Amino acid sequence: MAASLMIGSLLLGACSSTSSDPATKTSGMLIRVVAAENEYGNVAAQIGGNYVSVTSVESNPNTDPHTYEVSPGIAQAISSAQLVIQNGVGYDAFMTKIESASANSKRQVINVQHLLGLPDSTPNPHLWYGPKTMPKVAHALATDFGTLRPADAPYFKANAAKFITSLDPWLAAIARFKATYPNTDVASTEPVADYMLEAAGTHNLTPFRFQADIMNGVDPSPQDVTFQTGLFAEHKVKVFVYNEQVTDSLTQSFITAAKSAGIPIIGVYETMPVPGYNYQSWMLAEVQALQRAVAAKLSTVKL
Repeated sequence: MAASLMIGSLLLGACSSTSSDPATKTSGMLIRVVAAENEYGNVAAQIGGNYVSVTSVESNPNTDPHTYEVSPGIAQAISSAQLVIQNGVGYDAFMTKIESASANSKRQVINVQHLLGLPDSTPNPHLWYGPKTMPKVAHALATDFGTLRPADAPYFKANAAKFITSLDPWLAAIARFKATYPNTDVASTEPVADYMLEAAGTHNLTPFRFQADIMNGVDPSPQDVTFQTGLFAEHKVKVFVYNEQVTDSLTQSFITAAKSAGIPIIGVYETMPVPGYNYQSWMLAEVQALQRAVAAKLSTVKL
């Protein structure tokens, strides 16, 4: 799972927001935000609206986000940011290193792991797939933006409320799936979408140790590989969920096995697909793909 994120793709994928008010178009008057992952950057842009400029470090959905080589440009952007958002749980440890090397008592830092009160030992770092995550992130952003621009605090709070309401279609889709297809058995390569799959009431038959091995670039045991292959050959699962951003010969062998068994496949992402999606539409699209797979046996390899 070794792949480096290049600075060109990072900056091309960065999202920003500027105001129609000429007084706020001056970059020095915008709140400079750096998000480690573009899903958090997208939410920051929605909450900050006219008053923020957002750069997302990991923004290429065609690369492996687990391995990142810090460039001088990105390090400088993080160092000069007024607000930083990072996932935590070791997922984007490079952010903490850069922040520590460029101490700034005025810089606001939102660490989503800490926001959710999760320990460092949390096994699944893909926190943005949890339905309870982004509402808390939205509130934290509104609070911190309000600290940086007190006169605009009501604007940020209103945007946060609007964003949280806009998550309703996604939450409703999760609830409908859980009620219509309870305890659906699935298999996966990595725990990328596990939080959402759990909320939808599915039962992941792939052992977590296997998912963790794939996530961490460790060769899984032959026994676990055989078990995983058996889930397809014996038609024990209705859906196969794999990380579309990180594939290798082993992943491909599972895709082939699932296809041979007539089991629909869903590709999920760690980095928000761009262009064409915001956080809300991306999450909704993932649940809709799950629903199509179970209801009509249709695969969604790419969004």
